[in-house]
Amino acid sequence: MNTEKTTSEKNAHRASGTAAGRYYRTGMTTYFLSGICSISMGVIVSLLQDHYGLSYGSMGTMVSASSIGNMLAVLLAGILPGRIGERRTTLLLSIGFFTGYLLMSLTGNPALLLAAFLMTGAARGLCTNKCTVLVGNYAPDRARGVALLNVWWSVGALLCPFLIAGFGLLGKALHTPFLMETAGLTAAGLLLWSLFARAGLPDGRFEGTQEEGVTTYAFLRQPVFWLLTLLILCNMGVENSVNGWLVSYYKSEKILSGTLSTYTVTIQWAAILAGRLMTAYVWKSKRIFRTTAVMSAAVLCTYLVMVTVRTPVPAILALIVYSFAVGGVFPKAVLGIGEMMSSESMGVMLSIAAAGAILFPSLVGAAADRFGLRAGMTVILIPAAGVVALSLLMDRLRAGE
Repeated sequence: MNTEKTTSEKNAHRASGTAAGRYYRTGMTTYFLSGICSISMGVIVSLLQDHYGLSYGSMGTMVSASSIGNMLAVLLAGILPGRIGERRTTLLLSIGFFTGYLLMSLTGNPALLLAAFLMTGAARGLCTNKCTVLVGNYAPDRARGVALLNVWWSVGALLCPFLIAGFGLLGKALHTPFLMETAGLTAAGLLLWSLFARAGLPDGRFEGTQEEGVTTYAFLRQPVFWLLTLLILCNMGVENSVNGWLVSYYKSEKILSGTLSTYTVTIQWAAILAGRLMTAYVWKSKRIFRTTAVMSAAVLCTYLVMVTVRTPVPAILALIVYSFAVGGVFPKAVLGIGEMMSSESMGVMLSIAAAGAILFPSLVGAAADRFGLRAGMTVILIPAAGVVALSLLMDRLRAGE
C-alpha cells in the first residue's frame, strides 16, 4: 500500500501540481457526465422503440453494438496513446457520446442507429479507462480518489432518469420535431468532450508511463494482474446480470408490480451510491482484498435472499443491502492494481473483464428460456461465488508479499 501511495505521489509530482490537479478534476467531472450518458441506455432503447417504431430484434442488436464499442474502446484507450498520443486518443473516442446521441435525436435509420450505439459504447469505454487512470495516478490519496470517482459516476447514474424525464417534458412543451430526451444527452456528451479538450492532456504519453520511448507491458507477466482481471470479470457479470434481469424477475414472479417496480433502479443506485461513499470515507482498511471479500460475501448472501423471498418488503430490503455491498466491490478491486495502473493495464484488464458483462446475462437468458426465469437467475450465483473466492485468494497472496 505504501508503494501505491508513493507511485501516485510520484506521478503527481512529475505532472506538476497544477497539471496533476487539473487531471484529477477532469477525471472526476467527466466520469460524472459519463454516468449520466452511460446508464441511460435502457431508457433510451424504450424511447427509440416508441419514437421510431423499431423491432425488439433490431434494438437488441444495437445494445450489443454498444457493448462491443465499450470493449474495443477500453482496449484502444490503452494501445492508441503509444501511437497517436493521449490527447488525440481521448478526443477521438470520447466524442462518441455527442455524435451517437445526436444521431439518435435526428434519425431512425437502423444502420445509423447501429453506428450511434457503437459510438456511445466507445465513449463509455474510453471514460472508464482514462478517468480511472487520471484519478488513480494524480489523486493526492489514491484509495479515496478511486472510491470517490465511482461515487460521482453513481451520482450521474442516479440523476440520469430524472434528467431524461425533464428533457422529455421540455420537448413536449416546445413541440420539437426531434427526440428531445437524446438531445439533452447530446449536450451532456459535448460538455464531456469539451472538458477533455481543455484538460491539457499530453500530445504523447503521460510522464512516467514509458521507459526510453517504449510502452511497457510488464504487468502481463504478473499472475496477480490476471487474478484481479478474473475477479473484476466475475463482478461485472454479477452487476450486469442483476441490472438487466432483476426487474423482469420480480415482475414475472409477481413479487413487485406497478409503480414500485418502476423505481427499483432508483432504489438500487441510491444504495450503490451509499456503498461507494462508505468505501471512500469510512471503510479504509489497508487489506483491500479482505474488504472486497467481506463485501462480495454480503453480495452473495443477499442475492440468495433476493431470489428466494416471495413478498415485496424483504425483496426491497435485500436489494438495498445487496446494492450497498456491490457498490464498494468494483472501486476496491480496481484499487488493487496498485503500481501497475496505467492506460495499458486498465485497457487490457477492463476489456477482458467486460466479457463477463456480456457472457453472464446471456447465460441467464439461455437458462431462463429452457428452465424458466427463476432457474435462470441462479446462474448469477456462479460469478458471485467467484468474486468471494478470488478476493480471499488475492488477500492471501498480498498478505504473503
